[in-house]
Amino acid sequence: MRVQTRHTPGFGVARVLLDPGEAVRAAPETLLASRFGVTEAPAGRGGVRAGKSAMAVYTAPSDGGWIDFAPLRPGDVYPLDVGGGTGWSVHRDAVLVRPSSVRHDTGWAPLQQLFGADSGFLEHYSGTGPLVLAAPGPVDAFELGQGELVTVRPDYLLAYPDTIQCRLRALDPGGPQSLRTGEGLAVDFAGPGTVLVHARNRRLSGS
Repeated sequence: MRVQTRHTPGFGVARVLLDPGEAVRAAPETLLASRFGVTEAPAGRGGVRAGKSAMAVYTAPSDGGWIDFAPLRPGDVYPLDVGGGTGWSVHRDAVLVRPSSVRHDTGWAPLQQLFGADSGFLEHYSGTGPLVLAAPGPVDAFELGQGELVTVRPDYLLAYPDTIQCRLRALDPGGPQSLRTGEGLAVDFAGPGTVLVHARNRRLSGS
């Protein structure tokens, strides 16, 4: 699978180029167009998650094909290269297209430790391939050296790799907080690694 992007960062579209018989998973309402012959099938059990649309699996014909995917709201599209034995924690509302070679790791222990029994604003992915993300604004990155620190608000957080250490804390212990949306919280990161953010507030932009 290869990814080409256009109309970024304001109204991004991702063109996914598939080898013969290769498949990807995405929400049906994000499919803009495809080469004739690409097939669509329900994702099966687990295709519907809380607050999310049913997912579908798109498979290329015997001679390959392409599919254009567009986020439901304006913003950037970003192919995140997952691989090298390093997984990524990604904002739960950010995944636009997932190849079959990238796994969604439900119940990943470090996120369970971060959020406890609650469903938090992050999900974990591992495997190999480009995981296409949608962001409400241009994607930016903080490149952290060994022991370098940065604090990010969850409304702007897109993704970070397993090499990064992180801590979740309340901005005001007496104020309103939500593990699902990140309201009232901050995330402290320590390098080495890259923290991906987007330059628009996710909640205020309606994403």
